[in-house]
Amino acid sequence: MKSSLIRPALALALAAGLAGCGGSDKAEFVVKGTITGIVYPGAVLTTNGMKIAVPPPATPRDTVSFAFPDKLEYGDVYNVQFESFPDNQRCDTPFQTIPNFNDTAGRLAEINITFACQVNAYSIGGTVSGLTADGLVLANGSTGGTVPVAKPAAGVTTPVSYVFAGLVEYDQTYGVTVITQPTGQICTVANAAGVMRAANVSNINVTCVAASN
Repeated sequence: MKSSLIRPALALALAAGLAGCGGSDKAEFVVKGTITGIVYPGAVLTTNGMKIAVPPPATPRDTVSFAFPDKLEYGDVYNVQFESFPDNQRCDTPFQTIPNFNDTAGRLAEINITFACQVNAYSIGGTVSGLTADGLVLANGSTGGTVPVAKPAAGVTTPVSYVFAGLVEYDQTYGVTVITQPTGQICTVANAAGVMRAANVSNINVTCVAASN
């Protein structure tokens, strides 16, 4: 009689223990994370059949959070990708030993993905015509760097090409000036200033002539 009462009690205790440990309930995980550096609209993320748009923050380049609407179950594999980048930007994962955008739900206590975006940047440059002496140095504004331009080899009459090493971000202004004139010459710059669009600029042309005495 005593033995027959013990068996149901043990069964009830075991069932209660399984329920307390989440027995038949499946763990669920939200795919979420943060993006830094967004300036423009257009970012769309996808994973596991879900798609969300991530607008830029009120203050450009601030960190913005995202979360997919449907939860994943333990063991589901996710791979968060940009279906489209923000306009005029590219985004990637910051340097990580193990990138966290592609993993298995439940390997970590929570899913927390990080991305960083940068505004696309382009080169500026052009040609220099009539240069017959050394010493010419061009500058892009006060912080955009300088580039020295050497005279062409003897007998060469074609314009000399130049490109600034530093890139200019989309929608930023540039302004090229001569900060050092070549010996005995005066050089002027055409198409010197502008606002960067989505292409390299190669028509900032310089013309040099002999300096008048």
